[in-house]
Formats: sequence, C-alpha cells, structure tokens
Amino acid sequence: MDLYTYLLYIILPVLSLSTVIVFVRFLRGPSIADRVISLDLMVTVGIGAIAIYSMMTEQSTFLDIAMVVAQIGFLTTVAFSYYLEKRKNN
Repeated sequence: MDLYTYLLYIILPVLSLSTVIVFVRFLRGPSIADRVISLDLMVTVGIGAIAIYSMMTEQSTFLDIAMVVAQIGFLTTVAFSYYLEKRKNN
C-alpha cells in the first residue's frame, strides 16, 4: 500500500467521520464552552485535511494556508476564553 492509497482510503474517511461527530457536538453542546471546544476541534480537523491535500497534490503552499488557519483558530479560542472569563466575573 503506497502513501496515496493510505491517505485516500483510510485517513480521509476517518477525518470525515470525525468532522461529522464534532459537528453534532457543536450543535448539541449544552454549554458555550462545549461549542467552543468543538469549533476548535473542527478547525484542527480542517488543518489535517488541508495537510493531507497538500501531500496528495505535492504542493507545499497549502501548508502555509494550514498554518494561517491554525493561527486564526488559536486566536479565536483565546478570544472566546477571554469572553467567558469576563462573563463569569460580572
């Protein structure tokens, strides 16, 4: 089994299934913290999908895009945690 077959038939279906499961948690999450964590996990799964696409097409520029998405995801998580902290103190 070569790398292309492994990525196409094993890793991509696992990422797709995890996206569906995390999206269900995002919709049904009982609290805002659950939704923030699931949104952060969806960003992480998206980064994995971008990285796999970069490997399949052999174009490293997509890894730069994945790094930018990771930074944006990190900053949104920090902003949500700051909002939750301020909301709890008031």
